Amino acid sequence: MSDQKNLFITIGLSAAILLGFHFFYEAPRQRALQEAKARQEAAQALAAPPAPGAAPTGAPGAVASGGVADALRDRATVLGEGQRITIRTPRLAGSLNLRGGRFDDLSLQDYRETVDKSSPAVTLLSPSGAPGAFFAEYGWTANGAAVPGPTTEWQAADQGELTPEHPVTLRWDNGQGLTFERTVAVDANYMFSITQKVTNNGAAAVTLYPYARIARASHPTLVGSYMLHEGPIGLMDGTLKEISYKDVAGETSKSFDTKGGWLGITDKYWLVSLVPDQAKSLTAHVTHQEKGDLYQTDYAEPSVTLEAGQSTENSERLFAGAKEMKLLDSYQDEQHIPLFNRAIDFGHLWFLTMPFSLALDFFGRLLGNFGLGIMLFTICLRTLMFPLAQKQFRSAAKMKKLQPQVEAIRKRAGDDKQKASIEMMALYKKEGANPMTGCLPVLIQMPIFWSLYKVLSVTIEMRHAPFFGWIHDLSAPDPTSLFNLFGLLPFDPPAFLHLGVWPILLGCTMFLLQKMTPTPGMDPTQQKVMMTMPLVFTWMMGSLPAGLVIYYVWSNLFSVTQQYVLMRRMGVKPT
Repeated sequence: MSDQKNLFITIGLSAAILLGFHFFYEAPRQRALQEAKARQEAAQALAAPPAPGAAPTGAPGAVASGGVADALRDRATVLGEGQRITIRTPRLAGSLNLRGGRFDDLSLQDYRETVDKSSPAVTLLSPSGAPGAFFAEYGWTANGAAVPGPTTEWQAADQGELTPEHPVTLRWDNGQGLTFERTVAVDANYMFSITQKVTNNGAAAVTLYPYARIARASHPTLVGSYMLHEGPIGLMDGTLKEISYKDVAGETSKSFDTKGGWLGITDKYWLVSLVPDQAKSLTAHVTHQEKGDLYQTDYAEPSVTLEAGQSTENSERLFAGAKEMKLLDSYQDEQHIPLFNRAIDFGHLWFLTMPFSLALDFFGRLLGNFGLGIMLFTICLRTLMFPLAQKQFRSAAKMKKLQPQVEAIRKRAGDDKQKASIEMMALYKKEGANPMTGCLPVLIQMPIFWSLYKVLSVTIEMRHAPFFGWIHDLSAPDPTSLFNLFGLLPFDPPAFLHLGVWPILLGCTMFLLQKMTPTPGMDPTQQKVMMTMPLVFTWMMGSLPAGLVIYYVWSNLFSVTQQYVLMRRMGVKPT
């Protein structure tokens, strides 16, 4: 049968693609990332990335880089070199740099670098001159007039820390009649509000160009692989733009005209984003400067002309924190930031992945364990999908019941494949069986279970979440390995040989489910090829997060139970 041949070819191609993906893409990619990180660390030991500077006067509104530090220094050393205002909130710790008025020191107090609760808090922003410089700043450019820049020493109008209850105000006078005032406030989570006021006390009119930017010296090692976006991101004129680092590498730039929206740089779990006044039209840019490997997202607002005695004021926001869906939802609804929750890469099936994410978070909090939440959600999802699964299982059971007759037809026909095909189709028609009947439920369920896979790949709730036993981090691979007898032998096998307990359980459940599922039209050789698929998937899942593997094991067990009960009811002997 041509269908048999096509199925055999499809299985072979699938296996080849999976193996090829690992050998020709994933493994080289990991090696390249490690080499790049080594080169980056070596380069940082010799020279610093350029510190961003003032915009060129020839291009009003543009934001450029300038100035090179002599050498990278320890982060703590850099932080101690100038005056700063302490930032202290329930979820953030850091400081605001009075030199340049930059946001360049911020740590997330709810998140740790490792699963050890005593490990350092996640560092999000770092100053220029330190390794991994990453910061945000707001400012003005002007033709002819002195404006505050990266080296400007702002004066704090009052004493005290920046807290949710206590905003701070910075002032600077250019000595030529312009007075700049910046008030910074922060909420109890991750949103800063920046209000800037400029007063022209001089005798002549001045034209100013407001801008804001986020700069990052070299992009970090990407952890999301092909499953999610990391890099420049923003909502430009109602459309979500996801720009990879390589899209702008090599002095490449991208520009967008937009009204409102937001623009920033995202990692797997963290986001730093500029949020302009949603009523303003502006031009946004994403750029890369090879010298210093500097990535930048910025926007320039329309010019403002101040006559003598006039003043202007604008308000903007800066988000710097964790991509928690409920929090992003609240900012989207309460502060009217459009599609802000799409900073989490929910993919094209966001209408499924977003509610799945909320449900998983609910079940995890309900049971006090995110792993148990995954299991409970899987049960609920499988129960909702039971009518489709039942149709698929009934079709599979009917086909399995006809297997002896199919084998008899194949033997009688010998090498006459056409005759065998005609007789089998006649048998299926007589018995009311259709080999394709079970395909439609599978096709309908595939987007649903792919969406769940996507959610488990991007959700921050799974980060450093423990399960039971040896699983201390559901977002990391199972730490055990078959090749050192699960820790009994004193060595660590190479990554490509990493096969933990849960991936092995996955392979066993896949094998069991496959044995219970009929393979109509397949000869013994093809069936043997099919039996290798659990081994392939076991090997591939060894490097994936334990939470994903636990989900698949539990889902397979649920499917095995459903199919066993249904086959018993239909009088088909499970094998």
